Amino acid sequence: MDKYTGDHALHRDSLYGTTPEPTYAGVASFMRRKYVTDLAGVDVAVTGVPLDTATTNRPGSRFGPRSIRNASTIMAWEKPYGMDFDPFDKLAVADVGDCFFDHGKPEAVPDAIEAHASRIIEQGPALLALGGDHFVTYPLLKAHANKHGAPLSLLHFDAHSDTWKDEDDRIDHGTMFFRAANDGLVDPATSMQIGLRTENPDTLGFNIIDAPRVHAQSIDAVVAETREVLGDRKVYVTFDIDCLDPSVAPGTGTPVCGGLTSHQAMSILRGLQGIDVVGMDIVEVAPAYDIAEITSLAAAHLAMEMLYLYACRPGA
Repeated sequence: MDKYTGDHALHRDSLYGTTPEPTYAGVASFMRRKYVTDLAGVDVAVTGVPLDTATTNRPGSRFGPRSIRNASTIMAWEKPYGMDFDPFDKLAVADVGDCFFDHGKPEAVPDAIEAHASRIIEQGPALLALGGDHFVTYPLLKAHANKHGAPLSLLHFDAHSDTWKDEDDRIDHGTMFFRAANDGLVDPATSMQIGLRTENPDTLGFNIIDAPRVHAQSIDAVVAETREVLGDRKVYVTFDIDCLDPSVAPGTGTPVCGGLTSHQAMSILRGLQGIDVVGMDIVEVAPAYDIAEITSLAAAHLAMEMLYLYACRPGA
């Protein structure tokens, strides 16, 4: 294929490399990666999980995966600025489309998401999931813990702890890390939550660097503390876009003022290269509330930082 031909999401010969395509046209896969059904040779599979029925405020994140893919096209023509290498030169990354579930059977949705993730990662690729509301991380964690062993360490960026008490197995985007900790999927003592700025007195033992402390400290200090907590353990990275301040990410269901800038978040992720990432997601992009796609654009950039982290993991 001529590298200047369009629709690389359909016609790309190789799963590696970055090639130019008009940013305003063509099939919008994530970062112009090829859509595939055969996972042979794939290092990282990108999938959408378009669920928003677990949200407690404004719905709309079911449209997040499509919007993140669209926004990613503006940055898909070259290596991301400041990275030591192009992640797509090192990783074979493909888009595998969205998780399918029957919205009319909400009780079956968690199992459908877990089965979708398991089908992918059990064939070898790592998974980068695009939400969807934050509940989707719970079934994704179950799939990853089954493959990599429990408990995992959680690197969690958010305005909210999402550890509110839940003893009724709710499908709720504010309680899933209570369940994940209680189920033994994650170890709070070796996990870090960054950017929090809403009250929840019961931390469940999670380590927390809240948003005011991120603002008061240097990026290097945040990175050093996070590295110490995570150590050399297997890490699942989850990023709720409302970790960012509404001034830079208005397109989300539960915005909270006083959040991180995109620069702070990207710099923290960039600084953590070398941690043992096994899975990743970015969630809660609700494009109906966005302005000029800035929330979706931030999410696409953050997803690329996660791919860079994965490319820099030990033994990669």
